[in-house]
Amino acid sequence: MPGKVNPVMAEVTDMVAFQVIGADTTITLAAQAGQMELNVMMPVIAYNLLFSLEILKNTIAKFRENCILGITANENRCGRFLEESVGLATVLAPYVGYAAAAEVAKESMNSGQSIKEVILARNLLSPEELAQILDPYPLTNPGVPGKA
Repeated sequence: MPGKVNPVMAEVTDMVAFQVIGADTTITLAAQAGQMELNVMMPVIAYNLLFSLEILKNTIAKFRENCILGITANENRCGRFLEESVGLATVLAPYVGYAAAAEVAKESMNSGQSIKEVILARNLLSPEELAQILDPYPLTNPGVPGKA
């Protein structure tokens, strides 16, 4: 299929996680089967613990190298997602009131307009106030003033 991205590294990481979960179950059951201070299950516990640590170590290194390094955000696309999010009504509620924010959210969903477009069309906030309220930097960094 054209444009398909193969998610093999994420799938490998899942498989390793499933293997570790199985080893954890083995360790749990073996620990329960021990009697007093003498646990004849110690070899299976040690083997599964060390095996799990080894495959996790190797997988994390490969996942980092082949999947995580080089990932960058598409700022334009992220900005579009933010602009089109009906969830912005929650951010606006303290400024326009809960009922008005709910109505804005409903209109946005029904009309296909963004929250920003609906707020401006209804003259609930000025463009300057809206820009300050919807500045993504303080929205994603609570307690930190915006860049504007």
